Amino acid sequence: MPQLFKVYAPRFMVWFAISAIGCVLLARTELVQLREAFETDARISHRLLSQRVVQHEAVLATLALLQPAASPGSNDSAEQRLPSVYPQILSVQRRDAGAAWLGTGLDAAEKTSRTGRVAVLANADFTLARGRYQLVLAAQPASYALLIDIHGTIPWNDWSMPVQTSPVRVTLEHAGQAFVVQAGRIKTGGWRFAFHKHLDSVSQPFEVVAIRQVGWLELPWLAMALWTFAVAAALAGWSAWQRQRSARRRAEALLRVGQVTRLNTLGELAAGMAHELNQPLTAILANTQAAKRLLQDDPGELPTALQAMDQAVAQARRAAEVLGRLRRTVEQPVPTAPGQAVDLAQAVRSALDLLEPECRRRGVVTAVHIDQPVLVLAERVALEQIVHNLITNALQALDAVPASERQLAVHIGAAKGMGVLRVLDTGPGMAPDTLPHVFEPFFTTREGGLGLGLSLCETLASGMGGQLSAQANMPRGAIFVLTLPLASRP
Repeated sequence: MPQLFKVYAPRFMVWFAISAIGCVLLARTELVQLREAFETDARISHRLLSQRVVQHEAVLATLALLQPAASPGSNDSAEQRLPSVYPQILSVQRRDAGAAWLGTGLDAAEKTSRTGRVAVLANADFTLARGRYQLVLAAQPASYALLIDIHGTIPWNDWSMPVQTSPVRVTLEHAGQAFVVQAGRIKTGGWRFAFHKHLDSVSQPFEVVAIRQVGWLELPWLAMALWTFAVAAALAGWSAWQRQRSARRRAEALLRVGQVTRLNTLGELAAGMAHELNQPLTAILANTQAAKRLLQDDPGELPTALQAMDQAVAQARRAAEVLGRLRRTVEQPVPTAPGQAVDLAQAVRSALDLLEPECRRRGVVTAVHIDQPVLVLAERVALEQIVHNLITNALQALDAVPASERQLAVHIGAAKGMGVLRVLDTGPGMAPDTLPHVFEPFFTTREGGLGLGLSLCETLASGMGGQLSAQANMPRGAIFVLTLPLASRP
């Protein structure tokens, strides 16, 4: 679990960081777009409302300039027809010289207008919250006042926002009063955009206030989710590509190492072939020479000569088998020969039969101890080659001790599902610092040795699923232990 955390934690952090940055940018972009749209709509609303209120000033200025005559006893004056032209003007009131206004606050508004020479609001009757206000302009000989409906002032046909569904709240505010033009939807939390600007009118200084509340649900969650999945997919693809590239590099490196190893092995096998073939060829030469001498004697010892020739034939066959195994090893690709059930005792007897002249020449009698019949799963030629090398090495080690002290023993048994072969000698043995190196190629303690025999034996044993080890014999000598998998009996 900690190993998995170490592997995946950095990838998760990278994914989280990139996803978070992307989501923040997407949300920020969406908020910027919403703000721009909000400000555009607010400016359009401000411009439309400014155009309408300026019309009121123009109407009053026209009335003050033209001073249309009032018809006595008639309500069909020019100013009274204005509401039919401007629906937002509810009524027009005229005050001639010496007359009085109908309503309070108009006198004060007229005085202010006369002083400033502009139209002014009649504050006494100012009811912005109810959607109405009066605008007064002083003139000679008559002054005029307009009663204006704010709702009618708004140009709904040109309004840029859907009034019923738009989330933007728009109000007209002045002197602490406010008229709601558009209700919108104001919520808590999220982001708030605001727009404040007075109308472009001196006489009607209403402030247009627009508010837009953006909630969390309005963020681009789908786009952020798609971005997160896209980042995860990209990182997964990148990781897969990295693994594939690493695997390809590893395979190429292993191929190069395998090629170098194969060349080294080929050289080792070539040297091993010379080492392995030297013994049978020497035996063939000795047996052939002995047979020649026996046949030249008068009378000739034909049975003994035939026995010597049989030994030469056996050694020649063994040399051919060694060459065959070398060829199978070098050829590529050739599958490893399947293991078969081999009698371990029979392999020992075959090796001892071949080495019987060597044992007799050295005065060594080999003791074979068989605890039980043992069948191992092995390649017969390879097993015989291992046993032959182990006994040969033991015989060569015994050359270094007096003939009376030369002892060679072979033990055959089984333990823990493995067949066990032990070759014990009473030679000079090996130093403790030498034991770890006895199976290394070209390591040898014998003068003139190549150091390949035990290395090849260890390689052959490993190839058959076994193991070859060495240890010191007490009180003197060495023990080589070969273990191979047991084969099931037929």
